Amino acid sequence: PFKHFATNAIHVGQEPEQWNSWAIVPPITLSTSFKQAEPGKNRCYVYTRFGNPSRDVLEEVVTTLDGAKCRLAYSSGLGAILNICHLLKTGDTIICMDDVYGGTRELFNKILKDYNLKVVFVDLTKLENLEAALRKETKTKLVWLETPTNPTLKGIDIRACADVVHRYPGVLLAVDNSLMSPYFQRPLSLGADICMTSATKYINGHSDVLMGLVSVNRDDLYERLKFLQYSLGAVPSPFDCFLCNRGLKTLHIRMKLHFQNGLAVAKFLECHPQVEKVIYPGLPSHPQYEVMQKQCTGVSGVVSFYIKGKKENA
Repeated sequence: PFKHFATNAIHVGQEPEQWNSWAIVPPITLSTSFKQAEPGKNRCYVYTRFGNPSRDVLEEVVTTLDGAKCRLAYSSGLGAILNICHLLKTGDTIICMDDVYGGTRELFNKILKDYNLKVVFVDLTKLENLEAALRKETKTKLVWLETPTNPTLKGIDIRACADVVHRYPGVLLAVDNSLMSPYFQRPLSLGADICMTSATKYINGHSDVLMGLVSVNRDDLYERLKFLQYSLGAVPSPFDCFLCNRGLKTLHIRMKLHFQNGLAVAKFLECHPQVEKVIYPGLPSHPQYEVMQKQCTGVSGVVSFYIKGKKENA
């Protein structure tokens, strides 16, 4: 990897010499199947569900940006989450942050429970709640958190949670990093076992791709997830991989401006006479401001706030 985030985002995995044409922009490989050397002897690629050059380019660059060893791309963020949940078995328990993305909550509440997976929602901003839940729920295999959360932007100390979780053998800590991107926060470097990012949001950045990304540092975890990825079929199209890879080239610029604009909006709203409360992790008034300062290099552009009065006052 290169020294700077932006250089990695632009160049890693995209070396022109790997293509016969020496193209600066990686070509889109739309083929679903690939010619083999001879019967029973495969070359690098067989079938796009198993692997594809366009997906490999994206996975390689995001691996570097996330500070990870391995990375997998999925057809959506929820597709990625569902693949992670397939690491569990009937009767296992998930401890989940009580404030979580609506799609994740719906998956956990309405689908996983039908497969006898227990989900316990806990306020993970308080470390003692996590410890109590792990002691009580002895079949826990996965702790799931977002930081900041969507939509109330609670901040969670990833390293502190990782220290607690890893005292319990066999329990994985997964972090949804969608609202931060690797530019502002790297969960794996803070002790998380799995980092999941909905690339639909900031990473792609152009509202034209559905995609999820999962990064890990453990080879055994990668092999299990890779098997689930191609067996369950939740893989992104080559064209979506190309679009997402293109979006990455401006990620550093966009995230800086999101932070700048988000902070400006939050400060404006904090002084507005009709606003009761502003929730923005970049403001000193945020309850977990110190946590966010410690584990992040900036904050995204998402701002939440309460309006004085009732719905009609909005």
